[in-house]
Amino acid sequence: MKYPVTPDKRYFLVRGRLWRMSDPALDPARREELVRALMAARSVKGRAMRAGDAQAREEARQRVDAAKHALGERGPVWWDDGAPDYNRKLARNTPYADWAAALDETG
Repeated sequence: MKYPVTPDKRYFLVRGRLWRMSDPALDPARREELVRALMAARSVKGRAMRAGDAQAREEARQRVDAAKHALGERGPVWWDDGAPDYNRKLARNTPYADWAAALDETG
């Protein structure tokens, strides 16, 4: 992955924000199927937005959301140690702040 991944492999970092990784327990074939569905839904959403088709955009948005839930990137967390979810949070406002700051120092 081109983005840094937290030491616990729960998130990757983009422009200072944490994004939840896919559930590593997913069967690789199932994960691949879900990623294909996600990419297809994103493509449909983009076409709908360019066409100004609000209904098609909303349907595609729901498909994107369903795929992200199935991948474990949204919805209930996939880890079971009780740690909170910091998805979409700025790393500097989370327990990952020192880790993210160290990345900035190393360039």
